[in-house]
Amino acid sequence: MEKHGPQTSDYVVIKAIDDGVSVIGLTRGSDTRFHHSEKLDKGEVLIAQFTEHTSAIKIRGNAKILTQLGEIESEIKK
Repeated sequence: MEKHGPQTSDYVVIKAIDDGVSVIGLTRGSDTRFHHSEKLDKGEVLIAQFTEHTSAIKIRGNAKILTQLGEIESEIKK
């Protein structure tokens, strides 16, 4: 059995302001790929974590994003 140390990775909180917000996890390494996606409806909240497999998170749609660095809102393409 493999032992895992305590997780010290950063968390991101994403709250959908409108229906249909897409959250996509991207892999680490020389070949970046999509590895997970979620669709959020208005008011739904997702707490995501950067891990040994996730190096980036892409958000499409109108959402509020909270990180340890601050708060930002994504916008809908007009």
